[in-house]
Amino acid sequence: MRFSAWQVLKEGLTGNKGWKPHWRSPEPQSEYDIIIIGGGGHGLSTAYHLAAKYTDKRIAVLEKGYIGGGNVGRNTTIVRANYFLKGNSEFYSHSLKLWERMEKDLNYNAMHSQRGILNLFHSDGQRDAAARRGNMMVNQGDDAILLDREGVRDILPYLDYDNIRFPVYGALYHKRGGTARHDAVAWGYARGADQRGVDIIQNCEVTGIDIENGVVKGVQTSKGPIKAQKVGMVVAGRSSQVAAMAGMQVPIESTVLQAFVTEGLKPVLDNVVTFGMGHFYISQSDKGGLVFGGDIDMYASYAQRGNLPTTEHVVEAAMTLMPMIGKAKMLRSWGGIMDMSPDGSPIIDKTHVEGLYLNCGWNYGGFKAVPASGDCFAHLIAKDEPHPVGKKFRLDRFRTGHGIMDEEGTGSQHNTH
Repeated sequence: MRFSAWQVLKEGLTGNKGWKPHWRSPEPQSEYDIIIIGGGGHGLSTAYHLAAKYTDKRIAVLEKGYIGGGNVGRNTTIVRANYFLKGNSEFYSHSLKLWERMEKDLNYNAMHSQRGILNLFHSDGQRDAAARRGNMMVNQGDDAILLDREGVRDILPYLDYDNIRFPVYGALYHKRGGTARHDAVAWGYARGADQRGVDIIQNCEVTGIDIENGVVKGVQTSKGPIKAQKVGMVVAGRSSQVAAMAGMQVPIESTVLQAFVTEGLKPVLDNVVTFGMGHFYISQSDKGGLVFGGDIDMYASYAQRGNLPTTEHVVEAAMTLMPMIGKAKMLRSWGGIMDMSPDGSPIIDKTHVEGLYLNCGWNYGGFKAVPASGDCFAHLIAKDEPHPVGKKFRLDRFRTGHGIMDEEGTGSQHNTH
């Protein structure tokens, strides 16, 4: 079923009884050409791009839970291309271009809103760093505007500009950045992949990876063994656990990143805003809630919940930046399992096992990377060579020390990214 204004009107007038499931719920076949482990945004995007652009082979996505139940449905929905280092810069630029045509390609409303992102700075040094980053963005072909204090005030008059510790000096304004509806992105890619023949198998946990003489042969699952010629692992915070099934130790530390939302409010915040003196970011959803987040919980965990000290830290940053938020009631909080790499940049590469591929290490950048991650991983799996914009995301950079991409400039340590 294709979506259209006429179809929406028709269903609204007839009790919404004609809608069909967005994708099939097949039982797994005994063998596929390609298996994607992980039915999150990256896994579904990979399957979609494989089927749409790179191959007509039999493909299955295996998801241990339900579609939209992992990190793709548990994030703060920010989309941007404001990276500084080569490797990251061209990759996220490619991803933003894919975002801008995604809804047309999928015929699906992902509620992508290019409302603009303002990264605030609070010192002369931060202004210089923002100017350098903006120049890199412009050289890459993306947009960036360096705003002074009054330029920011024209857009965001309700911030605390004269905070004694963290006065607002200005902001780097990225107009093409914004937000999207997280679960709709998962549903859109699932629907698009299904329409192209991909089997999306939910509640199918992978319990083992079959390897013979250094070559992958398939996987063991809660629904029985499934053979495959190629297997892609794209399971975010579970990367270490799934890779261990293949005898691999990957440079990933899993930790919790919390997110929060207030009660529904009238429109007050048109943009996405980040606080330069703390890892804090905020936007307003279409339902009216202020959605915000901050630092990771700073300890290894596979739990999808956080701790109170980090909650207090994030809320303190919110109050410092935007005192009026103190009048709003917090509706709920949740956590996602982050796959933190040592340099804060991702990994998309072949493994030492023939036919086994790895996609992980997305840190804070997972949601915004969904389109390009899938495109690059599909290219790698189909052609056995890296996509031009993903060629720096090599796994061996952590062993050799060459090609480290420390975007934050904080040193190659998991707990500082």
